[in-house]
Amino acid sequence: MTHILIAEDEERIAAFVAKGLRAHGYETTAVPTGTAALQRVAAGGVDLLVLDLGLADMDGFEVLRALRASGRDLPVVVLTARSSVTDTVAGLESGADDYMAKPFRFEELLARVRLRLRSQPTAGAARGNVLVHGRLQLDLRTRRMRVDDTEVDLSAREFALAETFMRNPGDVLTRERLLSEVWGFDFDPGSNVVDVYVRYLRRKLGAEHFDTVRGVGYRLVDASA
Repeated sequence: MTHILIAEDEERIAAFVAKGLRAHGYETTAVPTGTAALQRVAAGGVDLLVLDLGLADMDGFEVLRALRASGRDLPVVVLTARSSVTDTVAGLESGADDYMAKPFRFEELLARVRLRLRSQPTAGAARGNVLVHGRLQLDLRTRRMRVDDTEVDLSAREFALAETFMRNPGDVLTRERLLSEVWGFDFDPGSNVVDVYVRYLRRKLGAEHFDTVRGVGYRLVDASA
């Protein structure tokens, strides 16, 4: 069973997150300090860390740096009250894989956890933390997208959607699946949010990279010249 470690010193929040994750089939352990988190990770068996930055004994950035300095590539989702752009950038540059500000919706946290836990498909080429497909490159650590040699700015939701496509190149992804994995809620026949965001990606990355499969969803294709 997938084991998620929650480093959070607010007992109420830790219990809420742990209960929600267990309800979706994950095993959880909650610890209130950075020291305990590092010790638990070192003991092994942890598949993902949900990390608060404002821990009592040490700053969450220190936990991140210690993890990465030890060579561990454990996925880390930061969950914090610090929501400034400066803190977000600092968290990602310190080694976080994702960053969520409090207050938060559990459904969105669950969607991000699922994304980080998914293994990279054999169909997609990856170099370290960079997903590559045709002319597209997505750096998971720095959260940068490139088309050929041009860097493209993506919003957090656009990035999550692009990552889902990049991890499943050539597969037809239904609107239901994209809603569940990127937005974290069940399919609503009246919602067109997936279509709207695919349109955003087409505008930014090039329409030639995305095929529409009528009545089903979308597929990422290799648009290399």
